[in-house]
Amino acid sequence: MAVWKQPHISKTYEAIGGVGDDRIEVKGNTAKVYSSSRGKYYEVKWDPATQTISSNDNSSYWVGELGYPSIMLLIKLGVIDCDESLFEILRGFAWKDINQKYKNKFDKTVKEVRDVLEQRGVDMADFDTKLNHVVDQVNTLKLNKPTTKKRPPAGY
Repeated sequence: MAVWKQPHISKTYEAIGGVGDDRIEVKGNTAKVYSSSRGKYYEVKWDPATQTISSNDNSSYWVGELGYPSIMLLIKLGVIDCDESLFEILRGFAWKDINQKYKNKFDKTVKEVRDVLEQRGVDMADFDTKLNHVVDQVNTLKLNKPTTKKRPPAGY
């Protein structure tokens, strides 16, 4: 089986923010994950027996990297440990709008979000320690791709 590529760090930011925004509905090992605009949702399925996760988000479908909806489900299921204080810190960002503003140059997205967090007075050293704990887990997991994939939903 093929293994997912490691995601850009922005996907972990968005996943944590999405949990904070309560944009996920979990039923067993499956979930509906709503976009930051809430105009569409992605379908995510986790099979712990085979370490396989599927999602029809754009990063997963087009780039072959683990997308934020998968990371969200793994956090909600406790597969990935995440300090709950991060949920509040990363709530409320319009990820789609920010990504489009920078033409999906995700380093620029991360910079803007970090600038906002600094302006809000977030202790960035503490934030980075907690965030890197999540990123390390994401990058350590060797999760399998499903044999088939589903196209992302249309919409904003």
